[in-house]
Amino acid sequence: VQLQASGGGLVQAGDSLRLSCLASGGTFRLYTVGWFRHTPAKGREFVAAKDYRAYGTYYSDSVKGRFTISRDNAKNMVYLQMDSLKPEDTGVYSCATSPRARARDIYEFEYWGQGTQVTVSS
Repeated sequence: VQLQASGGGLVQAGDSLRLSCLASGGTFRLYTVGWFRHTPAKGREFVAAKDYRAYGTYYSDSVKGRFTISRDNAKNMVYLQMDSLKPEDTGVYSCATSPRARARDIYEFEYWGQGTQVTVSS
């Protein structure tokens, strides 16, 4: 599976961004898809995931209520709608896939795309 994230940019606190991730190869609809972000201070951390059973959706406490993950299996796409952005949301955001339901740990994800930079200024 190959993944390509896009949609990052430089925004101000309170703004919104929508990240997209296109998957190719594999059977996308059978994978859990996740978003992670990497910062120098915290390393790679879990942001959100949506498993192949569409009702399984998970968020980190830091983004719950502000971010929304969604997927379009027909288009092999996964999205991350980020609202009310904060400076601490700054980081490189990557999408990943896992064959496991309820996957949230980085070690459960097998395929990773190159990230897209999100910078939130105060």
